[in-house]
Amino acid sequence: MQTIKGPGIFLAQFMGNEAPFNSLSTICEWAASLGYKGIQIPTWDSRCINLKLAAESKTYADELKGLVNSFGLAITELSTHLQGQLMAVHPAYDALFDSFAPKEVHGNATARTAWAAQQLRYAAKASQNLGLNAHATFSGALAWPMMYPWPQRPTGLIETAFTEMANRWLPILRYFDECDVDVCYEIHPGEDLHDGVSFEMFLDAVEQHRRACLLYDPSHLLLQCLDYLTYIDYYHERIKAFHVKDAEFNPTGKQGVYGGFQSWVNRAGRFRSLGDGQVDFKSIFSKLATYDYKGWAVLEWECCIKSAEQGAKEGAPFIQQHIIPVTQKAFDDFAGTGASEDFNRAILGLK
Repeated sequence: MQTIKGPGIFLAQFMGNEAPFNSLSTICEWAASLGYKGIQIPTWDSRCINLKLAAESKTYADELKGLVNSFGLAITELSTHLQGQLMAVHPAYDALFDSFAPKEVHGNATARTAWAAQQLRYAAKASQNLGLNAHATFSGALAWPMMYPWPQRPTGLIETAFTEMANRWLPILRYFDECDVDVCYEIHPGEDLHDGVSFEMFLDAVEQHRRACLLYDPSHLLLQCLDYLTYIDYYHERIKAFHVKDAEFNPTGKQGVYGGFQSWVNRAGRFRSLGDGQVDFKSIFSKLATYDYKGWAVLEWECCIKSAEQGAKEGAPFIQQHIIPVTQKAFDDFAGTGASEDFNRAILGLK
């Protein structure tokens, strides 16, 4: 077994226009002061990283890594959640998701997907230059509007969507493989990879590619009423990244999983700061340690009630308290009787 690394913090929800959240150096100082040991970097935020330059210049990557290290921090992973989302977009969401891409590709779905694919290639090479072995992203979605089968789905529609997803992602997975980096898809409503079954469908479509891995975030599983602990039993070999995020689901006689089009604070299912929700983190950390998870435990703060700064302040000690320093010996070693084949055979009455 191996002790999980952490606590880390995903910077995406904290970057802003005011100090200390407006530059990489100042937010690193802030994160370190709260007790964090690692940062997950959103690659779409130029205040954090020049992704293209990090891919093309090992010198720049070393300087970036050195800056982060100077605050006693490590880079846990790079994130391309926004770019990964654009690898596959159903036309119903074109206008909304255009904002994730540069203006020159707005209104042109083909060009937008090509831009996203190039961004992912940059992320693979940048991760390699930074000495990282895991990368966080989204899968995108072609079939999500068809999630509930009404009206009746035409035969083969979902299969066509997953075949197209594979056609888009396989070249990316192969490039990540060349860079020796795992692609960790965050299983998330709004993505075609939104639960275990849909992830397995994707694995089949991409030929069980070894780089098609998982970012485990129990909050998204709890809100689907999915057994997020057994999920680890099923997929632990593919789990290479971990967002520590809490949530609660309190259905009523008026609303349930779908939320009745309400704002986050008024939904039956909503994200909460660590310790304020219903996720059983003790069992999660125990299972991940048991399965020898080698990655980071990274806070992703999303709460509809508590402030981001308070959530971050409470998050570091919460994660630290849940990380299990794994034992290097069996608890009953003191009662050991030694070992030899002859002794074992004698105990069993064998000659």
